[in-house]
Amino acid sequence: MEPIRIFYFSDVLCIWAYIAQIRLDELKTTFEDKIAIAHHFVPVFGVASEKLENRWRERGGLQGYSDHVQEVGKKFDHITVHPDIWTKVTPPSSTSCHLFLHAIKLVEANGLVEPDQQVFEKATWAFRKAFFTQLANVSDRKVQFEIAEELRLPIAAIQAQIDSGEAYAQLSKDFELVKEHTVTVSPTLIFNEGRQRLNGNVGYRVIEANIRELLHNPPGEQSWC
Repeated sequence: MEPIRIFYFSDVLCIWAYIAQIRLDELKTTFEDKIAIAHHFVPVFGVASEKLENRWRERGGLQGYSDHVQEVGKKFDHITVHPDIWTKVTPPSSTSCHLFLHAIKLVEANGLVEPDQQVFEKATWAFRKAFFTQLANVSDRKVQFEIAEELRLPIAAIQAQIDSGEAYAQLSKDFELVKEHTVTVSPTLIFNEGRQRLNGNVGYRVIEANIRELLHNPPGEQSWC
């Protein structure tokens, strides 16, 4: 039986995607080869500071948003959020980070790192954690390379994927998929060729139930519900 294919859209700077990582890890542990998760990026924070200042102008601006993110973070024991999040350091855009991560994904796909290391997923988590816990400006290329070096990734190979335009092509594919599936929320999970989706802060059991339903009632078969 073919694995259940899941499109997973997220923004590296999104607190909800940061929170949701533990759920993805649990899904992979529970379902193993029964699911295949395809990671894509949605630029919720493509123009971060301007967007937040405009949307939170009447609620305290960046400080108001920082307070909101900290309150959200306090509800989840498995994550840590820096008390100065979004105020002391405000990354201009998540798009630069998404481009760099696509370059890492290409390095992995082209066999330039040891197989089964899951370097793309490890790097994505490292970028999220660096921002939310250390206030790292992950939109800055210098910071991106520093994180990649800490993960012992091949810097020249990553830069080559960016210079060649290949990483840009992959990022453009994400933009097209975002439009095709009208994705506006991070994170968003899309199942069953676009017929099912879960947006935002969705609990693990809800995600699990959707997958089990698809496993027991594959696309094309009739279901009583």
